[in-house]
Amino acid sequence: MRRVAIVGVSMVVMLAGCSGARPVLYPNAYMQSVGKEVAEQDIEACKQLAESAGADERSGGTVGRVATGTAVGAGVGAASGAVGGAISGAVGRGSMIGAASGAVWGLLTGLFSAAVGPSQPNHAYTNFVNRCLQEKGYEVTGWQ
Repeated sequence: MRRVAIVGVSMVVMLAGCSGARPVLYPNAYMQSVGKEVAEQDIEACKQLAESAGADERSGGTVGRVATGTAVGAGVGAASGAVGGAISGAVGRGSMIGAASGAVWGLLTGLFSAAVGPSQPNHAYTNFVNRCLQEKGYEVTGWQ
């Protein structure tokens, strides 16, 4: 049972990493003259150029966001568990239960948010790719 849960969580994290936003190009005269296939190659070339220049597509990454959510959940859970434990007279035990439940909540919400929608690339990366594409003659209307 534990193995199934680990495999499931790993698959969600891997799938979330695959879903990335891409630039949407306006079909101006240049794009129409080169065609969609060349435009896709130019997008990939600009993305690689941005990465080689040090612009990271993801700020923090999916795994980093999930880990942060887990840690924040654990902290909030520990604090609320300590308050509940103080009321009932078992501060230590309340803190431990709260931390465990908060960590689980943070992990699950982090995994859910990572799996649901594609995370937007950071601004330095999108600006770099947009400028690269503009210099080639494309018009970027946005990212999705």
